[in-house]
Amino acid sequence: MERPALLKMMIFICLLTACNGREIKIKTGDDTANFNHTLALVLAEYASAVYTVDLSELFSWTCARCNNLTMGFEVIELVVDIQNCLQAFVGVASDPNAIVIAIRGTQENSVQNWIEDFIWQELDLKLPDMPGAMVHRGLYGAYNNTSLRPAIVEAVDRIRESYGELPVMATGHSMGGALVAFAALDLVMNHGIDNVHLMTFGQPRIGNAAFASCFYKYIPNTFRIVHNRDIVAHLPPYYSFYWKSYHHFPREVWLHDDIEQICDDSGEDPSCCRSVWICSINDHKTYYGLSMEAEDWSTCRIIMDRSLPYQIDVAGNIILAKDAIGPSIVMPISQKAAAM
Repeated sequence: MERPALLKMMIFICLLTACNGREIKIKTGDDTANFNHTLALVLAEYASAVYTVDLSELFSWTCARCNNLTMGFEVIELVVDIQNCLQAFVGVASDPNAIVIAIRGTQENSVQNWIEDFIWQELDLKLPDMPGAMVHRGLYGAYNNTSLRPAIVEAVDRIRESYGELPVMATGHSMGGALVAFAALDLVMNHGIDNVHLMTFGQPRIGNAAFASCFYKYIPNTFRIVHNRDIVAHLPPYYSFYWKSYHHFPREVWLHDDIEQICDDSGEDPSCCRSVWICSINDHKTYYGLSMEAEDWSTCRIIMDRSLPYQIDVAGNIILAKDAIGPSIVMPISQKAAAM
């Protein structure tokens, strides 16, 4: 079947399964107090910056996307998994005073092709300590079975050894949002880090309802931001009548008509993005006016100054890391206590 036909079929499925046309209501009350608009703008910049192709500019935080609300951020480790076309960084920020993890979204080929392929993936991987929970094998493996996981965990450990128990802010767009969700869960479940905050942009579904429920219990400080009619937020399809169906974890924030609508804690609020009648690829490419795509979508090419402190593993993956952490823009916990 030709790709245009597949895309049309995918949009048709979106209309049938994800959209119900209910009237939109602006949510108010205690739930809205937990969402921080300014923090969303900051993390959106990190999610946009990680798409930078020039590793020299990204590692030194001098890229064109690094000069606004995130200015002064200090990258501690930057990893590029060549074989799987993945990229991520871990660093420290002064505002918010936190460790920031960002993972890049889809890079190889076009977003249209990726969407068409993604819809046919199966939910088939059971997780230990999560009864009934199932996740997308490919996305789960893209974090756990690549160079991303060891690099991210090692960097977080090094930073916390130097600066104490800083909170972790994890972010990413598209597939990067899915992978960073698994990273956040890994840090909480397997490494005992309690203060983990997750905010993703245009993230697809990654597990079933049992997984979504367990995920939210482990990481209650979670927001999935969806821009208007972003088609990826509807993928893979959700079927309310099927217990193995993919199901979003809470909590969605739906951006539409200059409104940030805080959705309910079901993960599949029918009055939020599921209420739209047609989906959009273009709405997936920008969040808060920021570009959420690389300069070149056709390849996984990179640009790097060979004088940078980099290592290449046996698989050809690149890791740039600072040998020593500091002096830093973030004050160590011990110094902060002494200054008070």
